[in-house]
Amino acid sequence: MERIKHDLRLSETVSPFGVGAIVDVRGQSLIAADTSWWDKRYSPEIHCDRLIQRIGAGELREPPTHSGRPAKETPGLLYWRFPESRFCERCTKLSIFTGKAKGKWTNTCACGGMLVPMRYVAICEKGSHIQDIPWFKWAHRGTDAEVDDNVRFCRAYKELRFVRAAKYGEGLKSLRVECGACKRSRPLSDLVMKSSLQRDGIKCEGRQPWQDLQTDSACEHPLVAVQRGATGNYLADRLSALDIPEERPQSVELADKIRGHVYFDKILADNGGPQADMVSEWIASDLGTSKDVVLEVAAGHGADSDAPLLDLKDGEWAAFLKKLSVDGRDLGVDDFVVDSWNVAPRDGWPAALTSRIGAVGQVRRVREVRALLGFQRHNAGADFIKADLGPDARRKPVYPAIEMFGEGIFIRFDEPFLSEWESRPEVRARADILVARRNASEWAHKLDPPEPRFIALHTIAHLLIRRLAYASGYSSASLQERIYANSSRSDRTAGILIYTAAGDAQGTLGGLVRLGAPDRLVPLLIAALDDADVCSNDPVCIESDRQGSSSLNLSACHGCSLVSETSCETANRLLDRQLVLGGSNIPGLLEGVLEEVRNQAA
Repeated sequence: MERIKHDLRLSETVSPFGVGAIVDVRGQSLIAADTSWWDKRYSPEIHCDRLIQRIGAGELREPPTHSGRPAKETPGLLYWRFPESRFCERCTKLSIFTGKAKGKWTNTCACGGMLVPMRYVAICEKGSHIQDIPWFKWAHRGTDAEVDDNVRFCRAYKELRFVRAAKYGEGLKSLRVECGACKRSRPLSDLVMKSSLQRDGIKCEGRQPWQDLQTDSACEHPLVAVQRGATGNYLADRLSALDIPEERPQSVELADKIRGHVYFDKILADNGGPQADMVSEWIASDLGTSKDVVLEVAAGHGADSDAPLLDLKDGEWAAFLKKLSVDGRDLGVDDFVVDSWNVAPRDGWPAALTSRIGAVGQVRRVREVRALLGFQRHNAGADFIKADLGPDARRKPVYPAIEMFGEGIFIRFDEPFLSEWESRPEVRARADILVARRNASEWAHKLDPPEPRFIALHTIAHLLIRRLAYASGYSSASLQERIYANSSRSDRTAGILIYTAAGDAQGTLGGLVRLGAPDRLVPLLIAALDDADVCSNDPVCIESDRQGSSSLNLSACHGCSLVSETSCETANRLLDRQLVLGGSNIPGLLEGVLEEVRNQAA
């Protein structure tokens, strides 16, 4: 078999055309094989200890790259042709064979017409398998297939055609697979009916297209016919981490100090008795904490003491706090450089805004590693397929990964004000709408819990991304968000990071980080709030509490809050303008900012 070389961007090999994804290249439909087919000699290993600790044992490897035009000997990744069935755009003949011209394989028919991939494939509803539809078998099945013996015993495998017959109407009824020998003709409208493949006796092979067919690999789950480019065909599970010096959250350090206190053993010995209560007050007084925290640590429940691995964002939050604790320019030369400054009141700046922002960091350099763990098909309840399907269980799995270098803006919000705001009954009631819908959804459990602080900060990040796209020189799709908003951890988080990253060290030019300067960022925040104050879909949008996929947005739509889905951690879900700007008797996190600005202008 001759291997034909095509070019993809390096980042596309992880997202969106990673392992198991279908990609169209120059009229051909291809599917990526798992990493067990990779040649490690040409796939350099990427090191990111924080990410490896999160995903477990394994290796992060970058797909092979090259400069210039690809040749036969150029290292690359294997992509299988899928679906195999194609039809000729000229003679409409349907086959799985490839044409040949001057000794080379081509994507043309013998008649000279281009071969076009069939638009439908079969997906397993629960097993995440995908396969070609056996068109010959399907075309000769159906309710009237047994009426004519010529149809029943037809063996004209090379006489299938994919035709359009206007006399049958419009839509899928006019698109038919026709046998030239027995004259059997069947419309694609039969294919998309419920349980159609199951009624025709077509079963799941229990494999991916690049895997060999095994006699014992048959799958018991039914197949469903879907369009080749449907979004449900590939639900990737990706994980990214900022490569920063891992810092321990303050609560973990406090717990270690409590355990190391000279009197801590007395609490354990008394096991909840009166002496433990008294000694815990001594320790709390020495360390500047509360008696309840000391007793929690003694009971083994405090400060995430039972968690061997803290959440990735916990470590990142702690690292940002350490950087922000030193006001001024960061003279570091590593992959994590942050200039920090506190938001002090200034003439012309609304106090309603500056009082609610704790500190700002201009992230001049940051390294991000993105990895593909695996994928699912059809829905989030289907089986998870790993990115490495190698047969040797003792071998470390290989995860496709890329490293990106970038810049950004980090904003930390005032925790005391945020805690007081989200404790209000109106605010919690508004957020509970999304909490109930997330819990009722089969797939939304993967999203972050939509507590009030997360919804508000997430929406602010979107509003700022839309405004930064005008001022930074980067498109909206080039900007990414990272939301730090969780009140259930021992160390509460309340901040947002907006950054851009490219595949090499010279990929960022400072257009974003310069906007993090004090005299630029505050006006940008005000402008972002002003943009969101009135939506082109108002009053429908602002009065709505049911928008977006699975109704997981409240007052948020494409006219005011949504950005490119590649920029958002939750794919444009869990957004609400009312929790930011207020409205309908709901106090917003930044309510009063625009009113103060307008009063100053007047």
